[in-house]
Amino acid sequence: MRISRLYVPVSLAEGRQILLDEDSAHYVRTVLRLKKDLQIILFNGSGGDYLCTLAEVSRKQVRVDVRQWLDRNVESPLTVTLGLGISRGDRMDLSVQKAVELGVNAMTPLVTERCVVQFKGDKKQQRLQHWQKIVQHAAEQSGRTLLPVLSEVEPLSNWLDRQDGLKVFLDPYAEASLADLKPEGMKVTLLSGPEGGFSDQEREQAKAAGFIPVRLGGRILRTETASLAALSAVQMLWGDFGSFK
Repeated sequence: MRISRLYVPVSLAEGRQILLDEDSAHYVRTVLRLKKDLQIILFNGSGGDYLCTLAEVSRKQVRVDVRQWLDRNVESPLTVTLGLGISRGDRMDLSVQKAVELGVNAMTPLVTERCVVQFKGDKKQQRLQHWQKIVQHAAEQSGRTLLPVLSEVEPLSNWLDRQDGLKVFLDPYAEASLADLKPEGMKVTLLSGPEGGFSDQEREQAKAAGFIPVRLGGRILRTETASLAALSAVQMLWGDFGSFK
């Protein structure tokens, strides 16, 4: 029988007993409908899994006994950073979710000139928390043991100069392809724009910061397709899509 897997933002160690927070307890009790003495796998995003037993499942609380550390590593040898131009609603949610599944290590939502999403009041922090939940659930589902870092929302111009490795931005008008390039130190930074793409000024800023424009075939891809296609391509070229242990 498949054992349910859950992310918990707490320290884990064999022999400890932990109390799940309200959200996790609700998920175990109401969504998964797990009972006392059943097994569950917990992970905290710092590597490996922990095989656990439910010591108490009640309306009041859910307590878990941490039994055994499981040495698992499903991470790609390629380190991938993604700068993602913010798109609307479900498109952004899909991009964040699938980026985690495809092995991204760090991700930053970027405000660009053609970004149509406006953040007023507490909206920016609310959206960031929403995307963080998506990251966590995608890591649970995909079996990842390291939780990708989701950084604060920031302007593209602030983000560009801090990146390293092979730096590329997706541009349907570029002449180079990913196959023409090689990563530096097994590190790649991808930059993908919002629905309207990058402005001419942003293209020049990216080039000045050392980003190489690349195209993904002869067709213009939607924003949620472009980033996922690029992530798949770099994992196939230099990551773990081409080989299995």
